[in-house]
Amino acid sequence: MSTPSPDLPIPTELSLLPTDTHVSQNLATPTLTAIPELSPTPTPPLTTPEFSLPPDPRNNIDPWRPPVYPVPWIPSQHDHFYFLNPIAAFDIEAAYSNYGYGDVFFENVVHTGIDIPGDIGTPILAAGEGIVVYAGQGVYRGGNDVYDDPYGKAIVIQHSFSYQGEPLYTLYAHLDEILVVEEEEVEAGQKIGYMGNTGITTGPHLHFEVRVGKNEYFSTRNPDLWISPPQGWGVLVGQILTYDGRQHEQQVVYVYRSEDNLDPNDTNDHLWIAKSYQYDAINSDPYYKENLTVSNIPAGKYLISIPVTNIGFSYQETVEIKPGQVTFFKFHVWRGFSDEGPTPLEYIFSPSP
Repeated sequence: MSTPSPDLPIPTELSLLPTDTHVSQNLATPTLTAIPELSPTPTPPLTTPEFSLPPDPRNNIDPWRPPVYPVPWIPSQHDHFYFLNPIAAFDIEAAYSNYGYGDVFFENVVHTGIDIPGDIGTPILAAGEGIVVYAGQGVYRGGNDVYDDPYGKAIVIQHSFSYQGEPLYTLYAHLDEILVVEEEEVEAGQKIGYMGNTGITTGPHLHFEVRVGKNEYFSTRNPDLWISPPQGWGVLVGQILTYDGRQHEQQVVYVYRSEDNLDPNDTNDHLWIAKSYQYDAINSDPYYKENLTVSNIPAGKYLISIPVTNIGFSYQETVEIKPGQVTFFKFHVWRGFSDEGPTPLEYIFSPSP
């Protein structure tokens, strides 16, 4: 448990790192266990799959992030990284997702997916193989009021694999152009449309959802726990709770690279900002019971900073992000960080960067 300190501004110098280091319990030494059975299990490719057309060599564009781990990526029996990223590595801007799952926008409407910014015309790729069950406008209202639909032009794919017997769907919204039709079979990585600005938006981006069990607005899960991470990178997952253990909504969390994890040649930002879920229409993972995620973090040590302004304290803790894995933390307002959480994970194998 960490000790609260007087309310401070957001730390600007990494020299203020705490001396005590806490690594989440789910980062146990990998041990060999049986791979969990899926229904049916997708056949993993032998190498990292091609999930985009190669970049035009005339443009001399290098990916800002590495390719994803081959799917399905299952480092522990509780993980389910089944999907490729719906936008190719070299097309994604450095601000990977500027609007997370469970955030709030447009007069208290809760966000049921993630937003990936980009330019109009950026190719959108199928995150997994399956069949197109919707292609057009009006997906929010089941095909009605098509010109007043917040998703704009959208595609929904029902995938050929499931999770614990439940069907899986992915949704791609705000498209400029749709390249597939309903009942068309698609392959993972196939180009299905182009990024646009249709529907209710503040600018061009892809709104991406994962739906479990039913193809509906209220059946979403956080895509950060379903999209395979880039090789050598990991995902931070947290529970932000009140003193008595209830979900604490809309708490801002800052994640900094630790001082010994800085690379002077790295031009990417060294700060990640996330906010805990507002729970209307939001569903946590049954195992992690999370209400906050930060995806696509390069492996290394990081400082988590949580300023709880309504009680006048700021809390800090260090964690280690391991490649291809979930790092879990738990935090209570007033009580600080805790070692409590899901039972320690047994990793099936040790991912390498």
